[in-house]
Amino acid sequence: MNNIHRSIYNHLPATFKNLAASLYGYKLLKWRYGPETEKLVLEAFERERWSHEKWEKWKEERLAYMLEYSAANVPYYREYWSNRRQKGDNSSPGELKNWPILTKETLRKNQKVFIADGFYEKNLYRDHTSGTTGTPVDFFSSREILRKWYALFEARWRRWYGVSLKDNWAIIGGQYVVPLNKDKPPFWVWNRAFHQLYLSAFHMRPELMKYYLKAMQDHNIVHMYSYSESVHQLAQAALKENIKIKLKVVVTDAEPLFEHQRETISEAFDCPVRETFGQAEMLCAASECEHGKLHLWSDAGHVELLDESDQPVENGTAGRIIGTSLLNETMPLIRYDLMDMAQFPLKQEQCKCRRTLPVVEKFTGRMDDIIYAKDGRRLVQLDIILGSHLKIREVQIIQETLDDFTVKVVPDEGWNESAKKTLVDSLKELAGDVNVNVVEVEEIPRTWAGKFRIIVSKVNQKDPEKVN
Repeated sequence: MNNIHRSIYNHLPATFKNLAASLYGYKLLKWRYGPETEKLVLEAFERERWSHEKWEKWKEERLAYMLEYSAANVPYYREYWSNRRQKGDNSSPGELKNWPILTKETLRKNQKVFIADGFYEKNLYRDHTSGTTGTPVDFFSSREILRKWYALFEARWRRWYGVSLKDNWAIIGGQYVVPLNKDKPPFWVWNRAFHQLYLSAFHMRPELMKYYLKAMQDHNIVHMYSYSESVHQLAQAALKENIKIKLKVVVTDAEPLFEHQRETISEAFDCPVRETFGQAEMLCAASECEHGKLHLWSDAGHVELLDESDQPVENGTAGRIIGTSLLNETMPLIRYDLMDMAQFPLKQEQCKCRRTLPVVEKFTGRMDDIIYAKDGRRLVQLDIILGSHLKIREVQIIQETLDDFTVKVVPDEGWNESAKKTLVDSLKELAGDVNVNVVEVEEIPRTWAGKFRIIVSKVNQKDPEKVN
């Protein structure tokens, strides 16, 4: 939405905002779903039960096809391999190890030449990453590819949990659904096309939460999809105000889910909480089964976990997620650095759910959400020091230098000097002999996309002795 359209939209009455959201929703619905969707969902279910041998054969063949296809049909890659040939390099594009790591900056500067031959931008669906810097990268896909992608969503982000696209659902997301300076409800729009209550992530102040919860009741919401911290805040308010809402499931995405958040959300909405992972690039996605295991979508992309030297990490060790397209032939990306981190278990074992999709032990956060300890350790997902016992609504840990931390705290009832000391001591125990300055604030700003960053490191990734 450009600035002119946003200005017009912002001045519309709530009824017309709902109409605008619904009309746009119907447009999206035609792109994402069609008469073939149910067939695609059933095919996804069938693949989940394939044998290990069948999966390995399929992935090997599909990866080889995508590498050869990309080298021949994607202008950027075709020129890349031509340049290597001119320099006397006869390495085969059919082997993944011969491809370079693709960075977001490289892609951002060359977006259009990553679209494969035979596809035209005007006929494609455009999506983009949110990005913590506010400089998103655009991605393109055909209608056929997009429907395959969303069939996987329908299967594994809804049907696994006993809900469907036909149910009324709520989402807390980063779209500007109402003006940022608005201080009276509604802070949402109703998208009739998707049976969707779209709740603003930018207006979630404590005194306004009751309006969000009332909107969910009024729209008979069955399930919810949200940033982890946003729905955690909503759950805290529901418990505090004793507002009863029973959902079938809460699905979290885009931010790591901490155990204390899961417990609070589950208690507030009397339902399971399922963590998921996905992104606009269509390279790497995962969903949590009924037995609490995160399963990787092997039919979407090939995943490598690499260390800072671009070498594979051992199982049980966190690494950078490097993804290669297996689904999107419109804009295939080869060995693309997602700037996210994940960890496989020490050993892959058959999950009790009987699905044969690989298990991911955990997604550990962004590469720029890492604390660098002076002894060389890299610390992610600080759930070991966070929890409801601290009596805080929100906390953000900012690493200024290797020695200095600022911790922003939005206090809750019960926050006191003892809780403050516990927080400081826990961070020092984890990060070493560091200086910790705790600052109490009324709220912690979200990113431009509405996401909450629990860790912000100003330390240079390649040289931790320096500051970015």
